Amino acid sequence: MNKDQVKGNLEQAKGEAKEQWGKLTDDHSTEMDGKMDKAKGKVREGYGDVKDKLED
Repeated sequence: MNKDQVKGNLEQAKGEAKEQWGKLTDDHSTEMDGKMDKAKGKVREGYGDVKDKLED
């Protein structure tokens, strides 16, 4: 597991927390920010997966 995969997982977790907080407080802006963070995290994790495969 490389650092891009770890950072991607962290970003997804942070995005999930932000999304849930937005739902709890009925703040649609925060909820959308959380969804965007999760999406960015998935992309970064995917980039890390490809990078890992290319190194092998």
